[in-house]
Amino acid sequence: MTVGSDMILDRMMSLHPKIIDLTLDRVWRLLDALGNPHEKLPPVIHIAGTNGKGSTLAMIRAGLEGSGLTCHAYTSPHLARFHERIRVAGDLISEAALTDALDRCEAANDGAPITYFEITTVAGLLAFSETPADYTLLEVGLGGRLDATNVIAKPRATVITPVDLDHQQYLGDTLPEIAGEKAGVIKPGVSCIVGPQQDPALEVIEDKATRLGAPLQVHNQHWHVYRENERLVFQDEKGLLDLPLPCLIGAHQIQNAGMALAVLRELGQGNPDAAMQDATWPARMQKLHTGPLKDIAPNIDLWLDGGHNPAAGHALAAALGAFPKRPTHLICGMMNTKDVAGFLRPLAEQAIDLTAVDIPGEPNTLDAADTVAAAKSVGLAAKTAPDVITALQDITAHSPCARVMICGSLYLAGRILRDNG
Repeated sequence: MTVGSDMILDRMMSLHPKIIDLTLDRVWRLLDALGNPHEKLPPVIHIAGTNGKGSTLAMIRAGLEGSGLTCHAYTSPHLARFHERIRVAGDLISEAALTDALDRCEAANDGAPITYFEITTVAGLLAFSETPADYTLLEVGLGGRLDATNVIAKPRATVITPVDLDHQQYLGDTLPEIAGEKAGVIKPGVSCIVGPQQDPALEVIEDKATRLGAPLQVHNQHWHVYRENERLVFQDEKGLLDLPLPCLIGAHQIQNAGMALAVLRELGQGNPDAAMQDATWPARMQKLHTGPLKDIAPNIDLWLDGGHNPAAGHALAAALGAFPKRPTHLICGMMNTKDVAGFLRPLAEQAIDLTAVDIPGEPNTLDAADTVAAAKSVGLAAKTAPDVITALQDITAHSPCARVMICGSLYLAGRILRDNG
């Protein structure tokens, strides 16, 4: 009987007692056992940061692919299926290729302790190493310095998107501490594109780059990006680009677009128009047009977003504020490791109320009653519902033409995309 990827992935969950245990030792060991596939990759763009990593990667990929180049891409977490994490030469990894890579990693690991993210990252690198492509785009999973993706000695370029407070239990309690972990992706002599940063974070990044002799391309120093007359304007020492606005929705996508364009300029390759017009990134201000949820609420303006920290809350609030005026209701489920009040505080200015739900199937979901308490603490009327369907039915019953934003977690977003597909 052929064993599918899901069964192998389930086994891999039990190889280490912790979900997260930041170190590179286990990754180095497994890579060595597999013949060091990370040394056989096409040129790597390594992307770290707190917010905007995925959107920036999506725009870089669209720009490169729009000029006829091929890209491997590694992202996390997945939303509906694990295969989303590994895109080989432009296509989601096939079930056969994923099963083969996982099988070989499991055999080489030989039962030794290793986290799920570590062994699956190695599986992705293994798959990439055996298929030709022009570039490899790697998104950091957590932090940077000790993240399983941080095994590339000489990437073509690194990127640090805006750094903010998140995952403090793993990365440190202060912005400089977290920035230090993110700056761990900087490599000697390798150009690093730096997105908008708060001063304490930028100081840490600049210090690390100086010590390693890594050239920096810093937002508002070496490159500028802004919206003007419904166009995006990007300018650096090479000149000015006048482009369409990003197809990804939200004012924060302007800065993500700037980072992507700065990368393409660094590479001297890619199609800037394609980067703006062709990027796709699910569950980031994604409008739901069809599916069972839309059938329940045909006249509701229905949206989905997976942002989950205070900076994401501000970005989401700004996006909602730019929409045409319409009564807005939130359906929110969050993980118990997040700053719930920090996420919800800016949203309280845009929404009438919030309905809190548990995230189905997630042991670390925040209890809906706790989400309600956090919402009320920032001045947002709130109540619980047993699930998203019930919440949406209730909103539709008393406000059938409202706007509804389902938000709070990528895990909730993934469940919505699976169930609403």
